[in-house]
Amino acid sequence: MKNLLKPLSLALFVAATLPTQSACNRTSPSSNPPTQNAHTQTSPPSDTIPTTSLSPHFCKAIGGPESEEGNSLIQTSNGGYAIAGHTTSFGAGGADVYVVKLDANGNLQWTKTIGGESGDSGSSLIQTSDGGYVIAGSTTSFGAGEPDVYVVKLDAHGNLQWTKTIGGKEWDEGHSLIQTSDGGYAIAGFTESFGAGGGDVYLVKLDAKGNLQWTKTIGGPKYDCGHSLIRTSDGGYAIAGFTYSFGAGKKDVYVVKLDATGNLQWTKTIGGESDDSGSSLIQTSDGGYAIAGFTYSFGAGKKDVYVVKLDAQGNLQWTKTIGGPDSEEGVYLIRASDGGYAIAGSTSSFGAGGWDVYVVKLDKNGDACCAVSQTSQVGSGGTLSSPTPSIGSGGTLTSPTPTTSSGGTLTNQCP
Repeated sequence: MKNLLKPLSLALFVAATLPTQSACNRTSPSSNPPTQNAHTQTSPPSDTIPTTSLSPHFCKAIGGPESEEGNSLIQTSNGGYAIAGHTTSFGAGGADVYVVKLDANGNLQWTKTIGGESGDSGSSLIQTSDGGYVIAGSTTSFGAGEPDVYVVKLDAHGNLQWTKTIGGKEWDEGHSLIQTSDGGYAIAGFTESFGAGGGDVYLVKLDAKGNLQWTKTIGGPKYDCGHSLIRTSDGGYAIAGFTYSFGAGKKDVYVVKLDATGNLQWTKTIGGESDDSGSSLIQTSDGGYAIAGFTYSFGAGKKDVYVVKLDAQGNLQWTKTIGGPDSEEGVYLIRASDGGYAIAGSTSSFGAGGWDVYVVKLDKNGDACCAVSQTSQVGSGGTLSSPTPSIGSGGTLTSPTPTTSSGGTLTNQCP
């Protein structure tokens, strides 16, 4: 299944093909490092666009003769957009981190590839307080193992400032990135190098210059993974993902709460007898949490969108499933201005055919115009450790010139 861009404009897409799946999608260790992709650049035009000239909608594809994928999308401070992912068309190796900058009308301003001779990919992108960008992902070109967490810092024009790798001898990945109140960075993901079991949730804290401050692993005897990281209103951190170590079934949604220094406060598992997972996490206006992902345990079809609402202490308030006779998945969750929720993901039950982009709007109680159902179980579990990983730096910056095109079909399920 294609990884969807995290949308800020529903009409903005990046053409892509699939990379090799990450370690978090595996049920047993693999000796094969992940294939990763690369990205490109052209000379930037002015970032300033008069409001009267802004286009209300556009679709764009950016890439070259091989494969590109966009994994993270943000709207930038100048009203444009930045995308991070990977490319195999451009760069130094088999696949490079790919960063694309568009203006507010979707015109290409620049692209950058960062990587080495092997595979490197970007999973999460933020704009930093200095106007630049930081990308977190994974690298098999540099570091201590196969692969390592990869963190790349660019200035506002896409020029490379520094890179860091964090990990051990086994498989370590960065999935979600935030800037912290001290100007540093926190990355959540997955580690096989450290922790209690086959793979643990991995939380890495860096200072503003990319120096390692601390790391934490949270998990049990099997596989546990962090997909989404947020800074909470009390200054701590919350992570959502999945666990094979704890819960009601084979695989459950896993929510982990830590304080500002990475000490474990609580964990929660939510799910049923089959596979359930959390992909995107937000803190809600009441101090609680909402998680979107997928469930095989409940719902109308093979796999449904799964939405979970917890209070501030992690107690379950409600769950919802949304879907049809085939498969749906929630990839990205935001809080809407009316107090409800919007979810972007994918569907094979509805649309034009195959897999389509799926966008669902819920009210504050989790109700929608499409069919929803509710049921779940809740539990807890997790062992905290504080390993000392290897940290290094590496990355080659290139600036190729990609091709651009446009396309996309929108269908509306609700009347």
